[in-house]
Amino acid sequence: MKRIAILSVHTSPIAPPGGKKVGGMNTYVREIAQEFGRQGIAVDIFTRRVSACQPQIDTSLGENVTVIHVSAGMDGKLFPIEIYAHLQEFTSGVIAYTIRQNIQYDLIFSHYWLSGWVAQSLKETWGTPFVQMFHTLAHLKNQIPSVASHEPEVRTHTETEIVQWADMIVANTPDECKQLVELYHANPQKICVCPPGVNIERFQPTSVDSVRDEIDIPHDANLLLFVGRIEPLKAVDSIIEALHVINTDTPDMLNNTYLVVIGGDPTDKTDADMIALQQLTHDLGLTDTVRFLGAKDQDTLVKWYSTATMVLLPSEYESFGMVALEAMATGTPVIASNVGGLPFLVNDSQTGFLVPVRNPHKLANRIVDILKDPILQQEMGQNAAKDAQSYAWSSIAKRLVRAFNGLARR
Repeated sequence: MKRIAILSVHTSPIAPPGGKKVGGMNTYVREIAQEFGRQGIAVDIFTRRVSACQPQIDTSLGENVTVIHVSAGMDGKLFPIEIYAHLQEFTSGVIAYTIRQNIQYDLIFSHYWLSGWVAQSLKETWGTPFVQMFHTLAHLKNQIPSVASHEPEVRTHTETEIVQWADMIVANTPDECKQLVELYHANPQKICVCPPGVNIERFQPTSVDSVRDEIDIPHDANLLLFVGRIEPLKAVDSIIEALHVINTDTPDMLNNTYLVVIGGDPTDKTDADMIALQQLTHDLGLTDTVRFLGAKDQDTLVKWYSTATMVLLPSEYESFGMVALEAMATGTPVIASNVGGLPFLVNDSQTGFLVPVRNPHKLANRIVDILKDPILQQEMGQNAAKDAQSYAWSSIAKRLVRAFNGLARR
């Protein structure tokens, strides 16, 4: 395997973290591409251009990795369904670039359903096999009550076709493999189960006191942390409601305790989801407890993870849970909802706790369990850091390369 084309049509691996449609998939594409590059594989990442200021070619991700911005529709951010109408233009842009550069690829690695459509078009043109990774599935998102509008039929239809078109599908967990077979009638022999990884050189346990001086949190305070996009699917409101339960039942427990929400932009007056969370915080009398800090870069996130008493991930749906893994690598316990890939990652009562979705009382109980037992917090954190070591990106990349080489031989 000498050269791979990675498709990430709707979101760029070099986009600032924490914004709309910027999350675990961006991290995955960036980290796996860099690791492929370190292992001597040339990687070209094709992503949609959102601004005329973006250079067509960006080499900031390091050795052997190039990001190519391709025009598809008007400049500016578009919703995925709006990008769908411009996928042929995107495909043509990829082909034109490879002709100019006289490049051929051994494999196409496509991410999300939009990229899968492009991958099939390129496969028809080049004869190059493609590997698909969905990251989220429309059929599962459509089962979530809080999602205001169902995923469009064109997405579910296209995902079903991609399952048949792809030469291989990468599933995060055995549970996702089962979902692909049951909901999309995927051939199980085409599915490679391989989880995402974590940068264990960046995300590792750090001295709490030195970090807290930097981020203005008292050394003796309890710090609850949420990291992620601000949208109903992430259920941040259930954390705030859980704190209200604690404040009502055992108010002393919240003395010197803070919830820090990292993600989104707390000053954006057009973000209805952020405004709703801020209003809920005010209505429940928790404005002195909850801090909305907006998006942070990866290096800053490490500091927050490592100094947190616990990380909370109460999502209604997570295909895997990159935030949970990053927190674990820094030696921090995780309380997560018992959905999607999270039970695969969080070892209940060992590295954290699993709780039912949108159950503030159960979430409150587990928060209190850790707050009142520093020894339990320490043991869970040590177990979490140990478990995370097996997810190093270098190991994950080697597993994928073995699978890709096997596909190429076939």
